[in-house]
Amino acid sequence: MSEKTQAETVRVFIALAPPDEAKEELEQRLEPTYAAYPRMRWNRIEDWHITLAFLGELPVTAVELLRPPLAELAEARRPLRLALRGGGHFDERVLWTGIDGDLDGLHLLAADVRAAVTDCGIPFHGRPLRPHLTLARSRRHDTTSAVEAADGLDGFTGRPWETRRLHLVGSNTGRGPGPIHYRDIRSWPFEGGG
Repeated sequence: MSEKTQAETVRVFIALAPPDEAKEELEQRLEPTYAAYPRMRWNRIEDWHITLAFLGELPVTAVELLRPPLAELAEARRPLRLALRGGGHFDERVLWTGIDGDLDGLHLLAADVRAAVTDCGIPFHGRPLRPHLTLARSRRHDTTSAVEAADGLDGFTGRPWETRRLHLVGSNTGRGPGPIHYRDIRSWPFEGGG
C-alpha cells in the first residue's frame, strides 16, 4: 500500500533557478569552503534554487491543477534582475547565500505564486519569504560548520542575472543519508513585456 501511496503523491515546490554562470561563480567562491568542511551535506549545484512556495507532499492530481495558473502567471511576468550575495545560516545548521536585486519584485512574484496555489484549492501555510539559496546542512550536533562557512561568504557579490523561468519542482522522498534530488515537473518562461 505504501508504494501505491508514494506513486500517487509527490513532494513539490515552486522556485526560481539562477543561471549556470551565476552558480559557477558562487561554486568557485566556495571551493576553499568545500575543502574546509567536507562533512557538511552539500547540495548539488544543479539543484540550487530559490524557493517561492514549498507545498510538501501533494497528490499527483493536485499537481496537475497547478500547471495552468503557473503558466499564465509566468507568461504575464517580466524577468526579475537578481544576484547572489553574502551568506548566512539558519539555526546554526543550514548554510545559505542571500539574494539581492529586485527584492520587491521577488516578494510580489512569491505572493502571486502562493495566491495561485491557494486558488487551486491547495492549502498553503508557508512561512514568510526569506530570499536565499540553500547550499549545505551540517550534520546533527554540529553547531559550528555552517556558522564558520557563512563567514567565508562575507563580501561575496555575484554578477546580476535575470530570472528565465518559473519552475514547478518535484523531489524524491527518500530519507536515506544521500542528498535529495530535484527534477522539474514543468517550467515556464517569463514572457511579460512592460
